[in-house]
Amino acid sequence: MKVILREDIDDVGNIGDVLEVARGFARNYLIPRNKAVEATSRSLKAVEHAKRVIGEKAKKEKAALEDYGKKVSSTSITIPVNVGKDDKLFGSVTTKDIADALAAQGIQVDKRKIHLQHPIKELGSTKVQIRLHSQVTTEVTVTVVKVQAPEVPVEGPSVAQG
Repeated sequence: MKVILREDIDDVGNIGDVLEVARGFARNYLIPRNKAVEATSRSLKAVEHAKRVIGEKAKKEKAALEDYGKKVSSTSITIPVNVGKDDKLFGSVTTKDIADALAAQGIQVDKRKIHLQHPIKELGSTKVQIRLHSQVTTEVTVTVVKVQAPEVPVEGPSVAQG
C-alpha cells in the first residue's frame, strides 16, 4: 500500500516521503495515529503543492536573512570591561555580552547564534562569527577595551582642628 508520511519516523522515512508499506502496517499503525495518509492522486498533488510553498518561503526567508547579515557585518561593537593588573580581564566576554552590545545598537541576534571558539579573555579586536541560518553566516568585529576609571581627586591627610 502506498502512503505519504506526515512526520519523520525512524527506520521508515521522512515527512513527505511516498512509501510502499505493508497494508497492515498502514491500516493498523500509520493511518490511525495520523502519521501517514493513503497516497491518492489528490493527496500527492497536495504534498507537491505544500513542498513548493515551503520551498518558496524558505528562499524568501534566506534572502531576508542575507540582507540582515550584511547589516550585521557592517557593524562593529565595543565592549568595555574591568581589568586588573597587567590588563588581565576579570572574567571574560561571552556570547551574552556580545548579544547585549548588538541589541544596544538595534540589532537583535540570539546569543545561541553567536559562535565563539573560546570566550574572549584579552583586550583588542576579534572577529566573531554569527550563524543566522544554516546557510547564512556573517561576522562582526568585537573590540574589547578597558573601562576608564573615574578620576578621584586626591586629598591630603585631614587635620583635625580642635
